[in-house]
Amino acid sequence: MATKKPRRTAERILEVTLDLFNRFGEPNVSTTLISAELGISPGNLYYHYPAKDELINALFGRYERALSELLGASDNVRNVEDAWLFFHMLFELIWQHRFLYRDLNDLLSKNRKLETHFQNVLAQKNQAMAAILGGLQAGGALTMQVREAVPTANAMVVLLSYWLSYEYVRDPRNALEPDRAGEALMRGAFHVLGLLLPYLEPASREHLFKLVEQYQAPSASSSGQPTSATTATTATLAAGGSESGSPPR
Repeated sequence: MATKKPRRTAERILEVTLDLFNRFGEPNVSTTLISAELGISPGNLYYHYPAKDELINALFGRYERALSELLGASDNVRNVEDAWLFFHMLFELIWQHRFLYRDLNDLLSKNRKLETHFQNVLAQKNQAMAAILGGLQAGGALTMQVREAVPTANAMVVLLSYWLSYEYVRDPRNALEPDRAGEALMRGAFHVLGLLLPYLEPASREHLFKLVEQYQAPSASSSGQPTSATTATTATLAAGGSESGSPPR
């Protein structure tokens, strides 16, 4: 049992650090503040994570693994409802690690690992967006020429990467607070899919608007964690299934 204690402490350090980074922004959180929040000595924190960058890299590693798994489900998107649920889940994951996107440019300028790995993240997102566009076309939900797909996929990635920055500028004091998660996720998902409105078939365009109306009172938890229904949808998409009817409430 004693051999497991360091691992539990290391995980606890990461959880508290993620919460502090998300609440206050990474540049505003020192290792001294983290150790004080945990009720441990700075030396104990240093034992597990000798530098602040190691905390950042560990949290980014968890995000990168979860993102790669989720983006793999993009191959199974065939209609607007699939796409809506996929982007809602993607924004949930981004929200859970929002400190990365809140201070993205600053983090990249200071951390070489993030600089190189985030380029890979962008490449993965671009591939996923291209897969979604191809899947929607194959499913008869949209009509798009090949030459239109690349700039559209790029624009979708830009929105995914900087949506939370836009939300923050709109309302710096409140935008990234936990109780705003549902609204921010819904707006982000809609605006990414909004780029497809000129290409969607009429029935699919109307269905998208109906989905947005149903989400006007979002059910995302105040902490921004996925609901059980959304988690189940992740498994459905990953298995290649497509849900029909109203989205989970």
